[in-house]
Amino acid sequence: MEYSEKVMDYFMNPRNVGEIENASGVGQVGNMKCGDIMKVYLQIEDGKIVDAKFKTFGCGAAVATSSMATELVKGKSIQEALEVTNKAVMEALDGLPPVKVHCSCLAEEALRAALWDYAQKNNIVIDGLEPPVNDIDERHHQAE
Repeated sequence: MEYSEKVMDYFMNPRNVGEIENASGVGQVGNMKCGDIMKVYLQIEDGKIVDAKFKTFGCGAAVATSSMATELVKGKSIQEALEVTNKAVMEALDGLPPVKVHCSCLAEEALRAALWDYAQKNNIVIDGLEPPVNDIDERHHQAE
């Protein structure tokens, strides 16, 4: 499998690894079929994403896509962050092998889940944002 130099760089030297305490929004998505789990933390102030961190359990492409996704949303408005699609993540990484495209989809979904969490916590509606694809069950959410 051929990975671009950028994918290898973001895998070997991931940016924004970790978690944000008392984050404005936290989103976790998983793909049980491939075993990848991504958790994205966003710090939002005055409608801007001032910080983004992630924790990913998965393959190199999953780590690289989560790392790139957090890089792409830092400093952006909420509406601009919604434009960070899996396609944008893949392009920023100079492409992914076809069997790894799902990793970029997970990165997009984790970002959106974190934005959804932020909207829920603040009782706001973010235009164009839909509920997360795979809901994390309530018990897990309350335990955090």
